[in-house]
Amino acid sequence: MPHQEPAPSICIVSHNAYGAISGQKSGHIGGVEWQTSLTARWFAQRGYDVSMLTWNEGGPPEEVFQGIRVIKISPKKPGVKGVRFFHPKWTGLVRAMRRAGADLYYHNCGECVTGQIALWCRKNGRKFVFSSANDTDCDSRLPELRTPWDRWLYRYGLRQADAIVVQTETQRRLLQEGFGLGATVIPMPCAGLASDQAVSRTGEIPRRLLWIARVARQKRPDRLLELAAMCPDLGFDFVGPFSGAGGLPDEYAKAIKERAGTMANVVVHGAVQRDRLPDLYQRAALFCCTSDYEGFPNTFLEAWSYGLPIVSTFDPDGVIVRWNLGRVVKNMEEMAAAIRTLLAAPETYQQMSNNARRYYLDYHTVETVLPRFEQLFLATMAGRKQGSK
Repeated sequence: MPHQEPAPSICIVSHNAYGAISGQKSGHIGGVEWQTSLTARWFAQRGYDVSMLTWNEGGPPEEVFQGIRVIKISPKKPGVKGVRFFHPKWTGLVRAMRRAGADLYYHNCGECVTGQIALWCRKNGRKFVFSSANDTDCDSRLPELRTPWDRWLYRYGLRQADAIVVQTETQRRLLQEGFGLGATVIPMPCAGLASDQAVSRTGEIPRRLLWIARVARQKRPDRLLELAAMCPDLGFDFVGPFSGAGGLPDEYAKAIKERAGTMANVVVHGAVQRDRLPDLYQRAALFCCTSDYEGFPNTFLEAWSYGLPIVSTFDPDGVIVRWNLGRVVKNMEEMAAAIRTLLAAPETYQQMSNNARRYYLDYHTVETVLPRFEQLFLATMAGRKQGSK
């Protein structure tokens, strides 16, 4: 261990991460779940006592995966509607936190759970570190939290956190301006492609585009279908679960799926298993993002680890423009033009591909990022004041 004091025990609260940590093909797995599971494994490998709290998706109430103690909170849809928020969801969370008995609790993603964790930690004298997952987590309007109760709990959790981690300087500024709170900027980790593997995108550029996200309004998949209609000579791999609130497709997702299924140049994959993603990244020319807002998408990091430039309506902290990692556009007309320009300019494309790979290796590998989380956790346990970088 690189530190002198006894290593603190760490509990990561990540309700949806059971599939990601267990390797089973169940539940929702997004960027937050991959990152929290990656974090749990890294700390466990370093000799820390690590537990993770997740929904109960079957099996015993407690399991161990790769040295990580996974404690089940409750089923995701338990009990009586209107009551389940308190019991068994909240009571199950409290019971699981008590069972974990950790020194420090870590939670990623702004929601009512943030406040629930903070309440328990304050009452029981434990440290709490919160990490933002999206720009909206730092926006004082909290547009993704639908009820006053959810917003109150989240604001309480933010203010009671012993340390706050944000992904970008933009999020740090929003949090300071909207909540008067400081934060430490740490990029998110991504396993990506192994650093010793060569990435080559020389030769003929494939005429395929890749889109990966939840099929939800925030991600604006309707824009992707608009783009596909503009570019009938290009192929589009459309990847992501068609699930809304409660894990079931909503009317928006159903309409998108139906429309995509009628388009000859769009392959509708739906949710795909992790082992299928490398092939999708490798055969694409560009990764497309059509979202209104994001945090720092894990898919961006994965794409860059494969040397895949990005064309996007969203640019986290301006890194796409600053590091020449792709093109940023305002609408689908601009995106179509940017795609065609890049596909017709192999030297420019190759330079962007090289930049993407270099940026990933410099800023987002596990070896680069997670030691910074370790330093912050140890400083939090020691009661040292949080910095701003």
